[in-house]
Amino acid sequence: MAELKEKLRADLTAAIKERDTVATGVLRMALSAVGTEEVAGKQARELTDEEVQRVLSKEAKKREESAAAFDTAGRPEQAAAERSEGEVLRRYLPAQLGEEELGELVRAAVSEVAADLGEQPGPKQMGQVMKVANAKVAGRAEGGRVAAAVKAELAG
Repeated sequence: MAELKEKLRADLTAAIKERDTVATGVLRMALSAVGTEEVAGKQARELTDEEVQRVLSKEAKKREESAAAFDTAGRPEQAAAERSEGEVLRRYLPAQLGEEELGELVRAAVSEVAADLGEQPGPKQMGQVMKVANAKVAGRAEGGRVAAAVKAELAG
């Protein structure tokens, strides 16, 4: 069984006992999203910690997008609530990479693809570089940030 899923369950129990309504609601939602993902597809299965992290990352991103929408709609209370829910979810995600660390990983990915191709990759090989870069980043940066860094590295 996934350790992260067990940690979510244990933390949910603790949040209920502490009467922490925000954490209780968020953890229930997170476990529900994990459960939904487990039964999606043709056969039910147990998610790995990495897959659970992907589900949590998706949920955290939804909270950020909702908070931004509430801000533009002039509803700061709802935006703050969405951000606090996102903070609870981020406790279970790996720390995000800084720009410098991301750049180093992207440069390593470009070098790896260059070694495979026998030449410096260009914009046409962005897909190949993205595949290698995403494996190195392992969920510690949003896909858009990775793509932007790869595009800049290939153009530069």
